[in-house]
Amino acid sequence: MIVVALAMSANVRAEDGIGGPQVAGGPVPATKSPDTRYGLFNWLDHRSVYGQGPFPEPFLVDDSDGEQNEARLDWFHTGGPGNQHADLVHGEVEKGFGPLTLELESAWDRDSSSGQIASGMDNVDLGARCPFYQYVSANGAIDSTFGTAIEVGIPTHTEISHNTEVVPKLFNDLQLFQDFTLQSIIGYSTLLGDGGDGTTGGLQTFEYGFVFGYTIEHDKLAIPGMQQLIPVFEFNGGKELNQASPGHDSLTGDVGFRANLDAIGPIQPRLGIVFVFPIDNGASQEQTWGVDTSLVFEY
Repeated sequence: MIVVALAMSANVRAEDGIGGPQVAGGPVPATKSPDTRYGLFNWLDHRSVYGQGPFPEPFLVDDSDGEQNEARLDWFHTGGPGNQHADLVHGEVEKGFGPLTLELESAWDRDSSSGQIASGMDNVDLGARCPFYQYVSANGAIDSTFGTAIEVGIPTHTEISHNTEVVPKLFNDLQLFQDFTLQSIIGYSTLLGDGGDGTTGGLQTFEYGFVFGYTIEHDKLAIPGMQQLIPVFEFNGGKELNQASPGHDSLTGDVGFRANLDAIGPIQPRLGIVFVFPIDNGASQEQTWGVDTSLVFEY
């Protein structure tokens, strides 16, 4: 009787797929999803599109996407009240090491106001940024990356560059449904040194920026020589926190596009242009309009 009972029990377990090798026609065991997490505390996700090019390079807002090899040249021309004009020629190179991106940038600036002209090399900025947490939904519709960055501006001691600037930052790069992107960044700027006039040393400013983009692929808009067209809209602002005008805010916006062109050998050029305009009174005191043209080379 015991032998028969054991045999019947074994037969039931085999039919139910419990224990032992799987029999033909039996239930298929659940497969374990591959682990896509990595990095410190497993906070990063291999499925994320961060650093793979879906985020357009900003114009006025600090870049936050991961880059491997990139060079950039911008020309920013503005007009302001009282016959003010300014030209800023800005150059930048970026190099990636895994999720870490390092950057080196500077600019030549020329300001004209009421016949008075000041020009020279701006600060040489050294920067680094790195993601620390990523969330990717199961269907990939939501892809969000949080990161931290630091920028240090070294003065060149020209007419327009006097102070060392230190700016720690936090950023988020968000992609929704593979087409819409939002890049957000905040920073806390501190100027070191008196700049020769005794007024700017120690000035602290809360900086913030948002970049909205919508990617139009070539199969939806077949423009020859263009892989993607990305209309962009930006907000870029700063609020002074101390010294002569605490609470003074300056908020600027721009609208335009970034076009990712066909590659030329190993180089992929990205052309962009935006019209810049003041949003609040603080910004309108500095400029009334502007045009920023940008050429990026990814290699």
